[in-house]
This record gives sequence, structure tokens and C-alpha cells, in this order.
Amino acid sequence: MTKEIELLIAELDQILESERTALMSGKLDVLSGMAAEKEALMGAIDLTKVDDPEALEHLIEKVKRNQGLLNNALEGIRKVARRMAAFRRVQGSLETYDRNGEKRVVSMTPISSVERRA
Repeated sequence: MTKEIELLIAELDQILESERTALMSGKLDVLSGMAAEKEALMGAIDLTKVDDPEALEHLIEKVKRNQGLLNNALEGIRKVARRMAAFRRVQGSLETYDRNGEKRVVSMTPISSVERRA
């Protein structure tokens, strides 16, 4: 393996570790900056003739690991979004059932908290 290929693999390995650290610490905002660099390195490695399958397998495992972490982070964000939407629905109306078992929605208007005095 040439020095150039070793350098590309080392750089990608470092980015994958940084990506993992960001995912584990919840710093999702830094991931977008890493994506372009990671993609460019993967493309450069793909174009070279790597004769060390173990080095590539090591990188593939790290990519899979990070993808799993990213999927978990996205699922967490989706759960928070669903929960916040449920809170907003509860603030505006109340869903209940009447004595016939039919669903009924009662609109709730917020009470003004401003007190008016003469």
C-alpha cells in the first residue's frame, strides 16, 4: 500500500472517530461539516487500488457503527417532534368520549392573563 493510500485511510479513520464522538455527545450540528469531507475521502479511496482488505474492512465497520448511531439519533429527534406535536394538540383542544362512546373534541381557548382595572 502506498503512502498516499495510507494517508487517505488514516484521514477517513479520524473523521469516522470524530463523527462517532459527535454522535455520542449529541453534537449533531457538526456532522454536516464532516459529511462532505468524509464523502470526498471515500471517493478518493474508491478510486485507488487498495491491496489491504483488512484496512477497508476496519473502515466499513466504523461506517456501519456510525450509521447505526445516526439512525438512533434521528429516531430520537422524531420521537421528540411527535411528543411536542402531541403537547400542542392538547393545548388547543381536549378529546373525550360521550356517553354513546363517540369521540368528541372540545376546543379550549386560552384565558387571558392580563387583568384590566378601571
